[in-house]
Amino acid sequence: MPLAGDRPGRPPHRRRRTVNRDTADNALYWLERIHALPLRWPVRIMNVCGGHERTITLAGLRRLLPDGVTLIPGPGCPVCVCPEEDVYAAIRLALERDLTLAAFGDMLRVPVNAPRGEPRSLEAARAAGADVRPVASPAEAAALARAMPEREVVFFAAGFETTTAPVAAMLAEGAPPNLSLLLAGRRTWPVVAMLLASGEPGFDALVAPGHVATVMGSDEWRFVLERHGLPAAVAGFTPAGLLAACHSVLRQLVEGRAALDNCYPELVRARGNPRARAVLEQVMQVTPATWRGIGAIPDSGFALRPEFARHDARRRHPVAVDTARRRAGEMPPGCDCAQVVLGRLQPPQCRLYGTACTPRRPVGPCMVSDEGACRIWWSGGLRRARDPAAARETPAA
Repeated sequence: MPLAGDRPGRPPHRRRRTVNRDTADNALYWLERIHALPLRWPVRIMNVCGGHERTITLAGLRRLLPDGVTLIPGPGCPVCVCPEEDVYAAIRLALERDLTLAAFGDMLRVPVNAPRGEPRSLEAARAAGADVRPVASPAEAAALARAMPEREVVFFAAGFETTTAPVAAMLAEGAPPNLSLLLAGRRTWPVVAMLLASGEPGFDALVAPGHVATVMGSDEWRFVLERHGLPAAVAGFTPAGLLAACHSVLRQLVEGRAALDNCYPELVRARGNPRARAVLEQVMQVTPATWRGIGAIPDSGFALRPEFARHDARRRHPVAVDTARRRAGEMPPGCDCAQVVLGRLQPPQCRLYGTACTPRRPVGPCMVSDEGACRIWWSGGLRRARDPAAARETPAA
């Protein structure tokens, strides 16, 4: 039975919904359709977007789904996977060089494994006298550099494709000569591909990120079904949009098929945003990259092309980084953020969740960022694990 609004003969990933918006945008409509499905086995659905996880948790969607359907937060937080070495390098730059360091607000509180007595975050470096400033966009970083042309400004640019594209656009349009980038851009799909290739991905279906697909296109996620035979759906950010995507992948499982369904047709196209992709291609090159606590993942990072090397802070402001630091590149002792990011543990299963690690005093990056699963679950009301079977716990929403 085709989805409402499906055009017969059209590939599933190119179908658009034309059901009445009053119905399609109604979360109760999709919940009723989900509960009507004859599910006969447990199903694990992974999302890879902090915005998706925030909606799922704060809207209480987990408690509304049928028994046996588990929604798993996956690698959707760029702050959480930003290499510890890069954060440490940003701290050293801010402390040792006469410059201004700009970064997205979340990055200021990410802790590193610094020797005792040294600042362990950009926030602590700022308290120690470094000129560290939070910004909300690449345009704001560029404006900051233009406002003080005699001073060097380094923009610590950490993020996924949705952040890296505007960074690339800023450079393509002509960044101020005194602005350089400490780039920590990451691509989303390679980490999902790594999980699927591991033999133990930990999920049966995927809800793909709407923001990333808006830039890069839904077709980027076709490998999930073509190589691994799992259902996938691109979702928007409302409860109804996420439930529509869940219904899509659950129905595919019931029917024994795998397709890619675009449940966010308002903004997502198969090939994404041509201008954004073109500027990424112009300014950036794809490289292997390190993910904090996870290791190197092929083709998962961005680096500046040689034509833009003059804006590379690593070349322009080299600093001596102590690679012999204890736990360099790793999560802090006792922190299970890497396993939470990969969906192998739920937040309250972390040994430090709600005890040593809280939003006020975060130990791991997942408790820092608004896109981190631990911070989101805390905001959803789950303040600490209530029993050893923490995997069954869900935020009280």
